[in-house]
Amino acid sequence: MKKHILVLFVALLSIATFAQTEKTSENKVAIKGYDPVAYFQEVKAIKGDKSISAIQSGKTYYFASENNKASFLKNPTAYEPQYGGYCAYGMSEGYEAPIQPEAFAIVDKKLYLNYNIRIRTDWQKQQKDRIAKGDVNWAESKK
Repeated sequence: MKKHILVLFVALLSIATFAQTEKTSENKVAIKGYDPVAYFQEVKAIKGDKSISAIQSGKTYYFASENNKASFLKNPTAYEPQYGGYCAYGMSEGYEAPIQPEAFAIVDKKLYLNYNIRIRTDWQKQQKDRIAKGDVNWAESKK
């Protein structure tokens, strides 16, 4: 009986460790694998290719082309999403929320992502104020 419990415990521990590793790895992929440069050049969300990648600020970015990767590497801060890639609306409210890559806006040459299209629409109604609040909240969250 004790042997069965030990085997079960080890199995559950292995599953939990694997799940945590998967979650950690997934969290390090920026913009859910979408190409940050494409937002600016194509003005749409384009899925990146895992074989064309670069690491910046502890996150892995995927690109649709080698040219996009080269553009990113020349000036990463020009392409990285605001608020660490979290939802701009959420950040304006003081919390980190996930994003939907297609729910984006480019404002003053900066990429803002949102939870979904409906939230982006709400965010855009008070865009200037929400960006100001998001900037303050993001700076506070990094302290």
